[in-house]
Amino acid sequence: MGFDRARVVAASLVLAASSAGAVAALDSPRVLVGCALAGLLAAAFGWAALTRLAHQPKPPPPDPPPTPRPDLDAALEHAPLALWRLVAGNPPLALNAAARRLIAPGRAAEPTALLALLDAEPGRRVVTLPTEHGQERAVLAVSALTVQGQAWRLAALAPIESELETETLVAWRQLVQVLTHEIMNSMTPIASLAASAPALLEAGEADELQAALATLARRAAHLQAFVERYRSVSQPPAPTLADTALLPLLQAVQRLVAPAWEAADGEVGVTVEPANLALRTDAAQLEQVLINLAQNALQACTGRPQSPPPQLRIEATLSRGARLRLTVSDNGPGVTPGLEQRIFTPFFTTRDGGSGVGLAVVRQLVHGLGGTVRHARRPGGGACFVLTF
Repeated sequence: MGFDRARVVAASLVLAASSAGAVAALDSPRVLVGCALAGLLAAAFGWAALTRLAHQPKPPPPDPPPTPRPDLDAALEHAPLALWRLVAGNPPLALNAAARRLIAPGRAAEPTALLALLDAEPGRRVVTLPTEHGQERAVLAVSALTVQGQAWRLAALAPIESELETETLVAWRQLVQVLTHEIMNSMTPIASLAASAPALLEAGEADELQAALATLARRAAHLQAFVERYRSVSQPPAPTLADTALLPLLQAVQRLVAPAWEAADGEVGVTVEPANLALRTDAAQLEQVLINLAQNALQACTGRPQSPPPQLRIEATLSRGARLRLTVSDNGPGVTPGLEQRIFTPFFTTRDGGSGVGLAVVRQLVHGLGGTVRHARRPGGGACFVLTF
């Protein structure tokens, strides 16, 4: 393109010179003819160069000015999580103020031990930090990435000790309230009848005394059953783990609970996608978890007037990160808003005659199997419990 432009300039100069020469040599025919021929050749030469320039592609428009970006360094510096960069062969590099504060004097009792916790495989876990104030728990999340061909690991650490203490206190307060209510329901009539029994004996009221003793026996039996239920919640059996195909296990649960649902004109559906999904778990305990959830769902779906035919769905799929997701959902009234965090508290129940241990046992067993259980609100209504392993 630059060469053609030079040709055009040269042709223009020759054409201008030949024109000037022709004007100056009007009295000399030979010189006039020579100037005309030179001008024609220059015009043809320049026209050819102009033609090539016209057919050449236009240069792309200049790139727009870069959009201003936020200061990433400042954003990292003030991030609420403590962030470190880990590269093989190098010590962890603190990326922000939160990370530097954790290893500063007066915060970490053993900075070397704290930094050693960061050298972990990618994933999320709860770790214990050695600090000047004692052992504190934190969530450690490690991600693997490649930056300019170099393998990095990014570690994020979030102390959660104060939040866990708050949640623990709330859970204990709820548990004590439920335990006190349950125990007092039995102890109040027992104490009253025990106080009146001597007077009945002295008065010779044999029938009333016998009735009082029978009531004492019933309340004592109820209290004993309550203690047994508490033991089942507080001391779950240790799981025996083995590779378990999920489709046969869910089909077995379906056969166990289907008769009760069919008696209520309901149905139970099972879906496993893909069909060869397997989980390393204790099959008996996982089966008990699903049976408990199915029984709770049936009681919720059949306790309403003019309720639709009850339906239960048990589904197993893979979620993001190749984690197994088990969903147990129904078309009942669902959990009352505001009670989602209390339904797993031992002995808490909203149903007359309920024991309040079903969901507590479910949570204990699922945690023992290495999973989590959560209540999820469904757009179409009904209860939905999600188990993740």
